[in-house]
Amino acid sequence: MMSDRILVVSDKVSTSLYNPSTQKDLQDVRFIISSGDLPYEYLEYLVSTFNVPLYFVRGNHARSYETESGVIHQHPWGSIDLHLRSIKNEKGYLLGGVQGSHLYNNGAYQYSQATMWRYVFQLVPSLMANFALSGRYLDIFVTHAPPWGIHDKNDVPHQGIKAFLWVLKVFKPRYHFHGHVYDFTKKTPMITQFGSTTIINTYGYRLQEISVKEK
Repeated sequence: MMSDRILVVSDKVSTSLYNPSTQKDLQDVRFIISSGDLPYEYLEYLVSTFNVPLYFVRGNHARSYETESGVIHQHPWGSIDLHLRSIKNEKGYLLGGVQGSHLYNNGAYQYSQATMWRYVFQLVPSLMANFALSGRYLDIFVTHAPPWGIHDKNDVPHQGIKAFLWVLKVFKPRYHFHGHVYDFTKKTPMITQFGSTTIINTYGYRLQEISVKEK
């Protein structure tokens, strides 16, 4: 059984992560996951502060930035993009991801349900290879948008993705981390169990205990 503490983030810059006391409490995190819509310079700060790998997907508000020296960062430097990839990280976890949200105004990183199906199908060969090599398809599924019917909203921008729900049903990752939805009330769930998958809204930040049974 693999077991670790990780930091998961999305959508909101959490000023408490700049606090030395908070950083001390999080000093044993093994890696960081970003579910999107955070400034690249903020993610780079997390990488340099905690000195651990950061895995990310882009949200629908992803933007490049230019440093004072004129260097343009098209992605958070020192981090690993999970979009349309499945990898086994240095701790032995199988991670895969898909970026973006549901299409609503033709902006960047917005996709139709049909395109999201195509993206998910592009992941399938690597998931099958994972199973052949490790006996597991996927441990951690990282997306910006939530799956269809779970943590999503009725408005078009925040609709869940049908293909993501199919991934959960067929490949049964242990965890699904997403962002994008943050119109919270006291009754709004942040964690939902769907079969063998724990679905977690990563808005802001949270310290997450993860465990995966090796086969």
